[in-house]
Amino acid sequence: MAQIQVLDQSTINQIAAGEVIERPSSIVKELMENAIDAGATAVTVEIKDGGISFIRVTDNGCGIPKEQIPTAFLRHSTSKIRSASDLATVHSLGFRGEALSSIAAIAQVELITKVPEALTGVSYTIEGGVESSMEEIGAPDGTTFLVRNVFYNTPVRRKFLKTPMTEGSYINELVERMALSHPEVSIRFIQNGQNKLYTTGNGNVKDLIYTIYGREMAANVIPISFETLGLSVNGFLGKPVIARGNRGFENYFINGRYVRSSLIAKAIEAAYKPFMMQHRYPFTVLYLTMDSDRVDVNVHPAKLELRFQDEAALYDTLTNGLGTALEGKEFIPQVELIRETAQEKPVLKAPEPFEKNRLETMRQRQEAQKSPASAKDPSPAPWQKREEGKVKIPFPPSTKAAVSEKPSGETVEADGQMTLFQEKLLSEKARSRHKLIGQLFDTYWLIQFEDKLFIMDQHAAHEKVLYEHTMKGLREHKFHSQLVSPPLIISLSKREEDILNRYRASFEKLGYEIESFGGREYAVSAVPANIFGIPQQDMLVELFAQLGEDLENEPSELIMEKIAGISCKAAVKGNHAMSFQEADALIDQLMTLDNPYACPHGRPTIISMSKYEIEKKFKRIVS
Repeated sequence: MAQIQVLDQSTINQIAAGEVIERPSSIVKELMENAIDAGATAVTVEIKDGGISFIRVTDNGCGIPKEQIPTAFLRHSTSKIRSASDLATVHSLGFRGEALSSIAAIAQVELITKVPEALTGVSYTIEGGVESSMEEIGAPDGTTFLVRNVFYNTPVRRKFLKTPMTEGSYINELVERMALSHPEVSIRFIQNGQNKLYTTGNGNVKDLIYTIYGREMAANVIPISFETLGLSVNGFLGKPVIARGNRGFENYFINGRYVRSSLIAKAIEAAYKPFMMQHRYPFTVLYLTMDSDRVDVNVHPAKLELRFQDEAALYDTLTNGLGTALEGKEFIPQVELIRETAQEKPVLKAPEPFEKNRLETMRQRQEAQKSPASAKDPSPAPWQKREEGKVKIPFPPSTKAAVSEKPSGETVEADGQMTLFQEKLLSEKARSRHKLIGQLFDTYWLIQFEDKLFIMDQHAAHEKVLYEHTMKGLREHKFHSQLVSPPLIISLSKREEDILNRYRASFEKLGYEIESFGGREYAVSAVPANIFGIPQQDMLVELFAQLGEDLENEPSELIMEKIAGISCKAAVKGNHAMSFQEADALIDQLMTLDNPYACPHGRPTIISMSKYEIEKKFKRIVS
């Protein structure tokens, strides 16, 4: 048996470094956090070869006094806390005291620093945890770290790094999130000699979104701000039109710290669920501020994960707050018939953090479309009666009202999902000015309103109406039963019997009356009175199939949603010739819903095209 012995300090440091430094991006994270904690208003990050061969992080913060430099590289040395009790009220980004010792243990590090009151700066080098030199040099106020040859003395770990391009992308993503977390700090990122990012530090979050994510994202966000007991939430929510296929665009920061939290991610996605297609994820930039005693930041070595005191309360508060911000917005995707050439994001020359004369905040380029010259179009000809089979359907009189001029002072947001003037398409005020033009491909209804053409998918719209009415009935206990005579006899497997017994209360709440008829057979003597168009036996078979999934731990609300979702199968299908009266009634029903713009599966019920885009396509407008 091998003897037990205490490891030497060098080995201890390299093992400890493995907990904090996973890859070059870990080094950048720790050094940027230290810079911000040091009061820096400008930080420059430069890397080469994905940060493997070279990392430079420069800030204009308070610097490190000469006599404290060697101590700063010792394990568990920190200026952020003094005792274990301070861990409960940590307000800085870094506090463990392991960053510099961990970096120095696996790389060649040079530190150049100067405090404002000193006449000269200090250059300090340390390699593999061993001090090499310390000398006085001329330097500006602040601190610069130069880190070379990451994992040079631990070749096994270096072998598991990815390509320089991939490692560089990790750093790029990190720097962007650090910039978002601290919009008041000017951040510059240089990769292989090329400027990749520069933020002005003017504190404007929407400017940051434009700089980092581009015009489309910045044009499709809505502000959010609410405060409740112990929690404040501010930032921006992306409209569903800019949803993505992964969670990479869900940005949220707690007390200025970028973190990952399955709890917060689930709360965000639950709030977006009525507006989003399945397997799509929202774009968010959210700043959460909460009492320090409600969150534990001392969970993960890299401080990326947190533990919350009352997770259920936080989930409910966040879901309800975000959901309220999204409700009532008219999310109608606009189809652009002509795509303009994508504008490249401007490349800005940024100053070094220690330069005295910093650039002033640069104005964003104003983007305005030239509106077409006003012209009075001839009134449309009366609608010609069309044939549906052998029946001629006249144009409904209620939809013949002429389109009025836009009320004064009304505006249009020039972005992908339209907020129409100061009133909604689906509103009582706008309803009388709808012009129902007709049906396209026996599936889509064309509606003219003001200077927009709206296209309604009759199947998606009817699905939404049935789903919302079913859910409302479930919540308000307004479901009624319709007697079936003679009763419908069904045979259930043992598994289906278990499902019936487990969810019997839900079936009864929906309007079913199901009793044993002997053996494996059951008599269905009543069914929901307001679900039509689906054979009841088929309905029950699908209910048992869906509830047969593992729903043991799901709340009753989700079970009800599955039941209500099946009612959507009664919706009118595509390739069905609806009458004008039916389409008109469907629009009226949509108006009664809180969120009529997406079907239960997240597909849009209505899209729009602007008159301007159509006229450009027909070359009536050439500018």
